Amino acid sequence: MLLSSFWSNPLVDSAGYFSVVVLCLIVSMVLFEIVTKYKNWEEIKKGNVAVAMATGGKIFGVCNIFRYSIEQHNSLFEMIGWGLFGFTLLILAYWLFEFLTPSFHVDKEIEEDNRSVGFISLIISVGLSFVIGASIS
Repeated sequence: MLLSSFWSNPLVDSAGYFSVVVLCLIVSMVLFEIVTKYKNWEEIKKGNVAVAMATGGKIFGVCNIFRYSIEQHNSLFEMIGWGLFGFTLLILAYWLFEFLTPSFHVDKEIEEDNRSVGFISLIISVGLSFVIGASIS
């Protein structure tokens, strides 16, 4: 009885979701590091604002998708599955952004601190995270 009341405690639930989402966020940032041609954290350390905006948008996007996933699914495994599915869609959107801009290379422009491209990348990640989140409900 004591153990079951422990696991149904809202504080324990919150800590569990928080821990899992932080772990998933770390994994997703590693995957984004692999997908992009530049090194996110090295560029941010050098003061590259475009990379900071694009990376911040990705972080917000992933967290927002997991927010919807937590809200809509009862089990931890469902939440993780839908969150990772949403993250996959976010990566596909990033590749689509690169594909739909044949006149320049998104990764190259962001690496060169083109803040306009970094800002658009941020907005795409944030905006699509709301659409993806709403669709996984």
